[in-house]
Amino acid sequence: MIPGTRLRNGGPFVGFYLTAAILLLSASVSHSQSPSSSSSSAQSAITAKAELVALPVSVTDASGNAVTGLKAQDFRIFEDGHPQEITMFEEGDNPVSVGLVVDHSRSMGSKLSAVAAAVWAFAHSSNPRDEMFVVDFNDDVTVELMHGKGFTSDPGELSNAVRAVAARGRTALYDAIAEGLVHLQLANWDRKALIVVSDGGDNASQQKFPQILSLARRSQVMIYSIVLVGDDEEENPKVLLRLSKETGGVAYSPSSVDAVTDVSKRIARDLREQYTLGFVPEKSGKSGFRKLEVKVTAPAHEKIHVRTRPGYLIGDEKQAGVAAGKSAS
Repeated sequence: MIPGTRLRNGGPFVGFYLTAAILLLSASVSHSQSPSSSSSSAQSAITAKAELVALPVSVTDASGNAVTGLKAQDFRIFEDGHPQEITMFEEGDNPVSVGLVVDHSRSMGSKLSAVAAAVWAFAHSSNPRDEMFVVDFNDDVTVELMHGKGFTSDPGELSNAVRAVAARGRTALYDAIAEGLVHLQLANWDRKALIVVSDGGDNASQQKFPQILSLARRSQVMIYSIVLVGDDEEENPKVLLRLSKETGGVAYSPSSVDAVTDVSKRIARDLREQYTLGFVPEKSGKSGFRKLEVKVTAPAHEKIHVRTRPGYLIGDEKQAGVAAGKSAS
């Protein structure tokens, strides 16, 4: 969709929209650009293909602190149990493209001011070269147009975009995540993430969870979740916990709305401390889910924790979609 336009739930465009989303993400599941390059147009960002699979990897010690200074030879990648040659390795604070997906349903009314402040803090804590955008959603899904730009690094523009829509109506969470995943295919950077702020409940989307899980597994986008649980019986935080785990992100459940700012800073720090590994997958011709595992050797640390996405979908959409549906049930 064009930034600043809205997806109206229940209209005939919704089915077409998801089909387009699947096709775009299928085309870009193994797409990679160099971190210093930018797409010449939205079309080239969507249709350009390469064989590289990029994996953001977080390595922490027993205290949860980032383990830095590791080299390519300290990492091993396995796809479906088979070792892969690491053909790309990056360490350090490389830029990332981030979508901020913010719930504006009726129950979020008292929380949006704190969420806008957290978005401002996140942008201030991020790499100055990061590019970001905001997806606001309730019954409708809106990619906010920020002075004619699809992306920005200006904290004020992002905070204002969160405030642009009043809290009302229901929660089209799945449609909003799909819109964020598609918009990220227009981004300039290899590393991509969504940060979803919601209670996790969905009562307005045309899409179902298996469809969104399939899109997320194709996209190579990390999904971070900030789950604001209250007393609403329709809340379903397990949905966001699952999406974060399946994409290599993290789900947070802050104890209060005021803690959202601290969580947003933690996410910014996590993105800045990651390694990025790349490999060229084997051309087996087999469609479906491919399991990934990353092992790390760090003799200076007795115990380490490695976090990355557990796998990805590749190949024929119908077969891969069936696999995603089965795994979600």
